[in-house]
Amino acid sequence: MREAQDAANEETKSSAGDKYNTDRALMQIDRDNHAKQLAEAQMLLSNLDLVNIKKVSSVVESGCLVETSNGNYFIAISAGKMEFEGFNATAISLASPLGQQLKEKKVGDHFEFNMKKFSILQIT
Repeated sequence: MREAQDAANEETKSSAGDKYNTDRALMQIDRDNHAKQLAEAQMLLSNLDLVNIKKVSSVVESGCLVETSNGNYFIAISAGKMEFEGFNATAISLASPLGQQLKEKKVGDHFEFNMKKFSILQIT
């Protein structure tokens, strides 16, 4: 964001006035896009700070690591694939379609999602 703003501030007016205005507008759009991405990242971090990974639960809820017959899922925020000490999982939110299917399921429960059958093997 700072680089885009600095570039816009340093842009000098040339003999082609329209080019100057276009360049400044593009740099402003670039800065605004970075600001939006930063705000979204800060919101995700704030949501992640609310996740309690120390709570023990017998049902799928936020903060759980869920092992299923079709992959492992960390229930927190939608952050995609992750690896920790050789263990692979996909970080998803309870608000996601798969998260809604997993919500409050217990070990041994079964469900179908996107034409795949899932079994809950373990919740930690």
